[in-house]
Amino acid sequence: MKFAGAPISWGVCEVPGWGHQLPPELVLAEMRDVGLSATETGPQGFLPSEPEEMTALLDSYGLSCVGSFVPTVLHDAAHDPATDIAGPLDALVAGRADVLVLAAATGSEGYDSRPTLDDAQWSTLLGNLDRLSEIAAERGILAVLHPHVGTMVENHTEVQRVLDGSSIQLCLDTGHLLIGGTDPVQLARDVPSRIAHAHLKDVDAAMAARVQAGEMTYTEAVRAGIYTPLGSGDVDIAGLVTALRTNGYDGWFVMEQDTILDGEPTDEGPIRDVRASVAFLQDVCRTVGV
Repeated sequence: MKFAGAPISWGVCEVPGWGHQLPPELVLAEMRDVGLSATETGPQGFLPSEPEEMTALLDSYGLSCVGSFVPTVLHDAAHDPATDIAGPLDALVAGRADVLVLAAATGSEGYDSRPTLDDAQWSTLLGNLDRLSEIAAERGILAVLHPHVGTMVENHTEVQRVLDGSSIQLCLDTGHLLIGGTDPVQLARDVPSRIAHAHLKDVDAAMAARVQAGEMTYTEAVRAGIYTPLGSGDVDIAGLVTALRTNGYDGWFVMEQDTILDGEPTDEGPIRDVRASVAFLQDVCRTVGV
């Protein structure tokens, strides 16, 4: 199995004002120290923008590049999202990476509110998904759509609309799917051929229900610890891994526990939860025999 990390587990996020941002040298060193051999790139500016510099930096920590998470507006007919993915694609090709992880951004900052799309906007969004997938494929990169809280593809109905109306494959994010009302294990069983990338999160289901009910925002929930170390929340991670692997999945498992740091850690910091997640996933692999 192919395991990777993501800077968001260390609180590094593209949302302005998200929280204290740790330097890449610390994050990459701690990824290496917990036994990870690959990472997604994190937000723009976290790693060097020059592809060769980025690759050299990752190499110096014994890490390879898996892919990039790129939120882009897909529903606006006046906006061409191809321009938004040009730079990331150059970096992925140079970094010998595999995956462009798209999210259907709202056009506003953050993930706490979103508009409702009409049929014309949905048609534009779905058409752009297939077009961007083709553009990425021409560069040897697989584009996937990441259903994500606070984007235009969040809930079960919207995920199904993407499955029915486009051919793009999905990034199965166990946390965002559950918060949006989709059972990630059932999705993996129902449409295994559409799953090409996986983000593993564990979730406090009671807190997820409060987000769904509008009792707290997504950002408030992350700050309050909605994402837990793998194995300590309410997502059936073992069942998810088993469902994917028994159906031939050979893509990446990217471990993510989105977090918000209020300041410089005074203890071990985020690596504590990442270490626990790595150990749990290793146990899962031994137990289920994948």
